[in-house]
Amino acid sequence: MFQGQDIRSRGSGNIGATNVARSSPALGILTLALDAGKGALAVCVAGPIFSRTNSDYHDASAYLVFSLVTLSAIVGHMFPVGLKFRGGKGVATAFGAFTLFLPHAILGALTVFLLVAFITRYVSLASVIAAASFPPVAWWTYREYLGPWEILLLSVASLLVILRHRQNILRLLAGTEPRFQLRRG
Repeated sequence: MFQGQDIRSRGSGNIGATNVARSSPALGILTLALDAGKGALAVCVAGPIFSRTNSDYHDASAYLVFSLVTLSAIVGHMFPVGLKFRGGKGVATAFGAFTLFLPHAILGALTVFLLVAFITRYVSLASVIAAASFPPVAWWTYREYLGPWEILLLSVASLLVILRHRQNILRLLAGTEPRFQLRRG
């Protein structure tokens, strides 16, 4: 919209922040913020609805509700009807949602993401490894609140993020995945 081009026809064709940032770093940051905000909004809307039936946000059932809402937001982001089911990869949406109710686990996964991205400059590899690390980190940091159902929902969310990176994984294995850089020079 800002540059008069459809981002789906540029770079990887993905609507996510990494592809947008290749054309415009500022718009990439805006895309990241909006995608994360989408996930956070889902949890924010679910909170008051949940609190009408239960006043304890640290009740295990709250984590089940928030995990289910987050998974729904991620699936909606990945497969939006308005874009013919060709959406993003779900990383930023997951980040925004999980930050609100599993902040310590997000901090652990974010640390993994930043280390891998900094060392390799492969955002896709960093995303995949961070997604894979998230369920065990979440279990470790919130094991008193997360039961088998919550861990299953977190694992499904992580698996979906990883599966959406399948083309990136194939390019990484083939040695053809582009490294991230803001400016070409």
